[in-house]
Amino acid sequence: MDLQHDDSMPRAPAARPHGWLRAAIVGTMAILFVGAAMGFVAFLSQLRGVEIKPSRSADGIVVFTGGSSRVSDAMELLAGGYGKRLLISGVHPTNAVRDISRSLPDNQSLLGCCVDLDRSAINTRSNAAETRRWARERGFKSLIVVTSNYHMPRAILELSHAMPDITLIPFAVIGERWRDEPWWTSGATLRLLLSEYVKYVAAEVRVRLADAGIELAPESSDQPAQAPRRPATAQAN
Repeated sequence: MDLQHDDSMPRAPAARPHGWLRAAIVGTMAILFVGAAMGFVAFLSQLRGVEIKPSRSADGIVVFTGGSSRVSDAMELLAGGYGKRLLISGVHPTNAVRDISRSLPDNQSLLGCCVDLDRSAINTRSNAAETRRWARERGFKSLIVVTSNYHMPRAILELSHAMPDITLIPFAVIGERWRDEPWWTSGATLRLLLSEYVKYVAAEVRVRLADAGIELAPESSDQPAQAPRRPATAQAN
């Protein structure tokens, strides 16, 4: 007896073959979000809320430009005998020594004898490359690093990668906005921290890959040059 298909019979609903894929995507995104949130909390735990003088002196001091009072705080450390010389890294090419001296009227003698200006660095990675060149030329084995508290984790990461043989002593500068109000109450500060966290994660991934022998983007300043470059000095020694 032949069985004929009855079109009038209800059909079972077709299975959705992409349902598992949607669930996998949602689950992965949730895991990534939780991981990013935990990483951000760990990043915040590295940031100092108060300025603490270095526990010891060093051969030299380096300050990365870009934040308020960084250079003046570095000059105070130099005047206090915490280092023999100071490198101001990331000075704008159009800025002359007199532009810096006007903002530091109490440190004219130090600017003349003990301060070097680096106008080549354009970002934190090139800051680290120029600092390495300066430290090696001077024979320095230890450095006090001066930059903003939110920038310090990335600065130390880049410097440690560029010169693992040099001891780094952080001095985190605390900005007025950070002191005046909690960061979570200011949208501008929160955006700054999130942006810096993303940059820090990207730098850490690149450094880890480089340590494994995978160089994604070689730094141009790390490439051999036809003639060695030296940081400009505030006054010829």
